[in-house]
Amino acid sequence: MTKRNLLFISAYTGLGGGESVQLNLMGALDPTQFSLHLVCPRDGQLPEAARAHGVTVHILPYRGINTWFVPAIWMRFPISRRVADLVRRLKIDAIHSDYHSLPFAAAAAQANQIPVIWNAMGWWFPAKPWQRHFFRQQVTQIIAITRAVRDRWLGDQPFMPPEQIKVIVPGVDPDHFHPSVDGSPVRDKLGIGPDVPLVAMIGRFQHVKGHDLFQAMAKRVHARRPDARFAVSGENVFGVTKDETYKQAVLTAAQTDPVLHSILTHLGFWEDAREVIAAADVIVCPSRFESLGMVHLESMAMTRPVVSMDNGGPAETVVDGETGYLVRPEDPDALADRVVRLLDDPALRLRLGTAGRARVMANYTAAGYAAQFAQLVENLL
Repeated sequence: MTKRNLLFISAYTGLGGGESVQLNLMGALDPTQFSLHLVCPRDGQLPEAARAHGVTVHILPYRGINTWFVPAIWMRFPISRRVADLVRRLKIDAIHSDYHSLPFAAAAAQANQIPVIWNAMGWWFPAKPWQRHFFRQQVTQIIAITRAVRDRWLGDQPFMPPEQIKVIVPGVDPDHFHPSVDGSPVRDKLGIGPDVPLVAMIGRFQHVKGHDLFQAMAKRVHARRPDARFAVSGENVFGVTKDETYKQAVLTAAQTDPVLHSILTHLGFWEDAREVIAAADVIVCPSRFESLGMVHLESMAMTRPVVSMDNGGPAETVVDGETGYLVRPEDPDALADRVVRLLDDPALRLRLGTAGRARVMANYTAAGYAAQFAQLVENLL
């Protein structure tokens, strides 16, 4: 098989769920089949992590698009020409783009007569009418990470056949996210021993992530299990002002509430998220919407039962009552009920956790995702 030069382009430089998906893919693609390159507008966590995977990083300053972009205008921006020149010089065979870089990637691909792939990761709004021709005709292949993403992006009246969008669910490395990771650094930070029940959440500060629901759930669990402790790991990784406002409101609520103040700890950014998962008895994902939910897959791979909202991607990856629990959105009472059920029954936690890892091994490994992606690229070429 011919070795391919593949270019990733991302307007994001922090590490959120979508960037973790890209990194997992980069790390799992066979280096004998692909030479990988990454374009970002500046340095940051994503470029640094990509370099650690052996990816060649190129910094080309640009501003990512918003959802109202007009393709014919944005495709003419100078960054399109700069990317096209880079593609030509590196003899790139295909481009993989995030949404916010897509018109630049498409213009560069068009100039070099190569395919451009858009991986739709978080879209729950449909394309605008003036963008539909662009997505139908100038994006070679659209991939959606879940059916939920595909269906929400296409809208109630799809403007293109759903079968043209391939659903390829990302995966995790089960050798990296494994059950024997040591969670004691987190418990040491919290000042608790191994026998104290711990419920944890991992997520960047954003209203959709539901930190407020987690805190409401924690108070309800405390009323029934006063011995339980709670931890939240995550930051405002992209520096968005609206997210910072939300973060401060969440932290203020936790610090001023007499119950939460004594039982809940915000860890901030934790370098190795595996340690947070390993330290916890139960992982709670209270997001109002998740396009996929990488934390769900990572936790399942580490045999930790997940309690999640029944919407978006988690409804496709978590099997209610078998690998975790799914509850109605916006329902902290239901979250608390399932968490208490798990805390009260160690055998149930073990059974659901073991089944979760088995499900990841069968369906959601990074190697399996990379194999599907590699075949897709070969088919396009």
